[in-house]
Amino acid sequence: MTMDETQTLYQAFIFLLAAVITVPIAKALKLGSVLGYLCAGVLVGPFGLELAGNRLSDIMHFAELGVVMMLFVVGLELRPATLWRQRSTLLGLGGTQFVATTLAIAIPAWLLGLNHHEALAVGMILSLSSTAIVLQLLDEKRQMKTPLGRSAFSVLLFQDIAVIPVLAILPLLALGQTTAHFFSPENPIVVIEKTLTIVFVVGAIVATARFLLNPLFRIVATTKVPELFVATTLLIIISIVLLMNLAGLSAALGAFIAGMVLAESEYRTELEVGISPFKGLLLGLFFLSVGAGINFELLLTFPLQILSMLFGLVTIKIIILISISKIAKFNAQTALMFAVILSQAGEFCFVLLTFASDHQVLDIALTQKLTLIVALSMALTPILILLNETSLPKIRVPEPDRTPEDFPGEYKPIILAGIGRYGQIVSRMLRAKGYDITVLEADATQLDIARKFGHAAYYGDAARPDVLEAAGISEAYLLILAIDDHDKILQIIRFCQKNHPNVRIIARATGRREAHEIMAMEAEATRETFHSSLYTGEQALRALGIPAYEAHRTAAWFKLHDIKHLRELTAVWGDEEKYLSRLRDNLALLENLIHVDAGIEVTDEDTLHPDPPANNTH
Repeated sequence: MTMDETQTLYQAFIFLLAAVITVPIAKALKLGSVLGYLCAGVLVGPFGLELAGNRLSDIMHFAELGVVMMLFVVGLELRPATLWRQRSTLLGLGGTQFVATTLAIAIPAWLLGLNHHEALAVGMILSLSSTAIVLQLLDEKRQMKTPLGRSAFSVLLFQDIAVIPVLAILPLLALGQTTAHFFSPENPIVVIEKTLTIVFVVGAIVATARFLLNPLFRIVATTKVPELFVATTLLIIISIVLLMNLAGLSAALGAFIAGMVLAESEYRTELEVGISPFKGLLLGLFFLSVGAGINFELLLTFPLQILSMLFGLVTIKIIILISISKIAKFNAQTALMFAVILSQAGEFCFVLLTFASDHQVLDIALTQKLTLIVALSMALTPILILLNETSLPKIRVPEPDRTPEDFPGEYKPIILAGIGRYGQIVSRMLRAKGYDITVLEADATQLDIARKFGHAAYYGDAARPDVLEAAGISEAYLLILAIDDHDKILQIIRFCQKNHPNVRIIARATGRREAHEIMAMEAEATRETFHSSLYTGEQALRALGIPAYEAHRTAAWFKLHDIKHLRELTAVWGDEEKYLSRLRDNLALLENLIHVDAGIEVTDEDTLHPDPPANNTH
């Protein structure tokens, strides 16, 4: 092993060790994983223990793949239908915040000596807030579904979208600085060439994503090799990076566009799940690198300037956010919380500052100062929220009832796992009654058939927790397990009961044994052949000369008592002696009841609903 290889392994060891130590501490202190990674970087960086080595820039370039992946996932999550539903809030709150904050920062920056290109770049970059920190804080305070949470999410969503045009504008600002007369007649070729390059490359990505990737993923899905799906996704992202670099454009922009084109794909969930571990790890490495590169000597050298800029940034954002909160008609307390929780600069600022520095929009000295201010503003947010909550009465918003109508637009209240011969009937019945459902199917062939018949099905194995999470299990009201793999059904039930106990589960059972196992886990079981067997028995009785009503009554009695006895037997499931003894007693009782025919009328209501809804098992 060469010295370079040893040095690389050593740096990887140091970075991972620092992350393993600091991130759990930061999470325990409710500071968030982003701040944990930044602190880990500071710890091993030149202003900490000086363990980061001399190849920090190489690590940063590799870690920027995490940013590209993050933009790809953001694109996957931004379905056109979702954007259209949220257009008024996005443009009202999000658009107003972004434009107003950009101008409120850019104008003072220009008056303080920056040229107009630098001032505009600084304004756009610092207008962003931290998606990672804000969403985590809202989730911890159980306010994601409140008006405060929805409004904050709309602002963050607009900012995530705004990153894309900002990435496209920054190189043009650099070109404007290096070319004396950017829009003058002497330089039309430069502008035309840049514009045509952008149009051609973006068009190529859109066309490839729309017409080639779905057939490619369909072929990959038929192999049923999860690793190949992940490898294909990584291949696509790295190909985009190479193409955009060759064209001199932002790789993150290309990844976002490809993700957005694939947002309506049936393989969207599997794409997001496959890339998630790599995205998280590389993003963590990116923030580690940023933390290691923060120059704390600047705080000691220019303490008044840095703290003044920090105070100015937070104050400007709070004032603007309180002002625009009138659009959402918040009361004073909610408006202040809305402003405080979004008052920091965000993780995308690190990305954009690095990007602006690489393209000579901002000089290194200014970039280092702004990077320090961004990190300090993120660290300040939990403290400001604590001060706000202790100095003012806590905001108490009643938690909404958990009904199907209350779930946000991106997720649907019902998840159906499996769209084969069993699941298709369930799906058609629910759709006929107007319910929106998310369908997961791991068989690519079956998926294609279902989609041809109009089922909104997506590729994904419901037995994988990450697939269920991506499909919105945390927001679901009902989970229907229509897959034919009993072991996977039990695995899914165990996961949901541990992590999402409020989700109601109805599971397919191939027989009595499987039904007992499902019911023993306090889920609802439906035996797949039970009702068809009852109907066959009823038809057989009629064929043998039994009157139709009597045959129907016999089948109804059999169903009623078989379900009741199934539950009683579940109570002794696992004790073979007791089970067999009670089974013999129940069979004898059932046969006697049918034979004697007590004469009690069995209504249609009894036939359809022999027991209360809870743990209703057939």
